[in-house]
Amino acid sequence: MCHDCSPGIAAPKASEGATSRRSFARFLAAGAGLTVLAACTPEAPAPVPPSSASALASSPAAVTPTPTPESTTAAPATEVAAPAEPSPTPSPSSALPRQFSLTDPASPWLVVNKHRPLAPADYVPADLVTPAVAISASGEASLLNSTTAAAAEAMFAAAARDGVAMVLASGYRSYSTQAATYNGYVASRGQADADTASARPGHSEHQTGWAFDIADGNGVCGFQPCLADQPAGVWAKANGHRFGFVVRYPWMFHQITGYYYEPWHLRYIGVEAATDMLNRGINTLEEYFGVEAAPGYL
Repeated sequence: MCHDCSPGIAAPKASEGATSRRSFARFLAAGAGLTVLAACTPEAPAPVPPSSASALASSPAAVTPTPTPESTTAAPATEVAAPAEPSPTPSPSSALPRQFSLTDPASPWLVVNKHRPLAPADYVPADLVTPAVAISASGEASLLNSTTAAAAEAMFAAAARDGVAMVLASGYRSYSTQAATYNGYVASRGQADADTASARPGHSEHQTGWAFDIADGNGVCGFQPCLADQPAGVWAKANGHRFGFVVRYPWMFHQITGYYYEPWHLRYIGVEAATDMLNRGINTLEEYFGVEAAPGYL
């Protein structure tokens, strides 16, 4: 993720969205050095395995769903250059019946955001591994949980067969690393600005092992919105669902997700759920799982 650090809505066409993305790029540039580590960071769908890809490792056990989510209106499935700003409170989305927990960090359907911290806050995945893909990160940032790693390997291989070079730029991030990253933003830019650029420790998807950031093989637009127009960004958005991934922080949905557009931040939720989101034109996990929007911390 990025400036947490999702799926349905398409990235804006280059001719229509370039101006807006340039403005985001200028915003991100001030913290580009830290953005690489930034947090490339709410309940009710239905039974579906986390992934149907044969390469994936086993998924967490199903849990009993809890009632009453909030509501969300599904966005159109067709590509839109710049959608109207969504309501901060999603309406019900008719997602798949819930099979996995939305609060267990070991669940592929976990929803973590500014309203939904990890529990425990210092959670560490039990099955961190280094995927066999091109990696520019080092140390803990080269790790993913085993299910996400297997899916990433399948996705990167498919991209390569299509002539697209994709690089894993940032994976797992521990609580202590996230704390150092966030505190660095606070020290240099103030807390209000830091909260737009980095997840607070215990609120980042990177800590779960279910998410990672990609870069394009040509090294252009790293951790910038213009990655959406580079081969890796275009390919991941169009094909990520085939391997269980969504773009977690889509264009113009920051009032729901809490973070601006991050075409580089991919989140694993399983093939069937990711495909269902795409087919229904649902853009965010908050909308899909029927939980409240999280534009800011409580």
